[in-house]
Amino acid sequence: MTAVVGARERHRLLGEAYDPMTVENLARTGVGPGWRCLEVGAGDGGVAAWLERRVAPGGRVTATDVRPDPQAAGPRVTRHDIVRDPLPDGGYDLVHARLVLRLLPERDAVLGRLLRALKPGGVLQLDEFDASAAPALDVPSAAARELYDTFTAAKNRLMARSGVDVAWGRRAVRALVAAGFTEVAARSRVEVWDAGAPGLRLLAHHARHLEDEFVREGMTPGQLDGVRELLAHPGFRACSYTMYSVQGRRPREVR
Repeated sequence: MTAVVGARERHRLLGEAYDPMTVENLARTGVGPGWRCLEVGAGDGGVAAWLERRVAPGGRVTATDVRPDPQAAGPRVTRHDIVRDPLPDGGYDLVHARLVLRLLPERDAVLGRLLRALKPGGVLQLDEFDASAAPALDVPSAAARELYDTFTAAKNRLMARSGVDVAWGRRAVRALVAAGFTEVAARSRVEVWDAGAPGLRLLAHHARHLEDEFVREGMTPGQLDGVRELLAHPGFRACSYTMYSVQGRRPREVR
């Protein structure tokens, strides 16, 4: 139950931080009534719910996740493994995934599957981090800056050990082109996080729920307590990760 609650909190904070950018760019695709959409890694269902409103009447949103949350908002989220489970060929006008492919060593093969799942002319949107750098901008002390740097480096190491490419966002454009997508374009966003920002609250969530993993990366419980205190400090500010929103089309002429 603790893991479920932790995942739910993580999804909520991710939605709070990134849903506005995601839906702003999805709207640029022209998604509207009658479209068939696939939402991969639906999380709390917020983006899927937005899509469902856009495609009514007559459209359909299939929301999937490898571990669905039964309390997710919007359309029912179906259990589906994007690496292994089947997808219909040419089944969708729009496919969206946020912070999914960075988790998957098979990401290049998955891009090929998503290309085939689109109808000719259909659009894929991927929203992905480059989390390799998120420097502190304003800190209460030099020791606090060093602690934050130690924490972010440990977080990236533990993510890499689990197969995550923490910088994959900056490689997504090239990956879509290599997979056969056309009209590939990207937008990026960087923000300043302060103590009230969902991005810093998400980091505090990681420091709390992944404490054992951070200890294995060399941090102490006392350091992690200090990290959580720092992230809530009213005088602390940091640069966000760079979020890339990348769109590409399946060629209109099937090759």
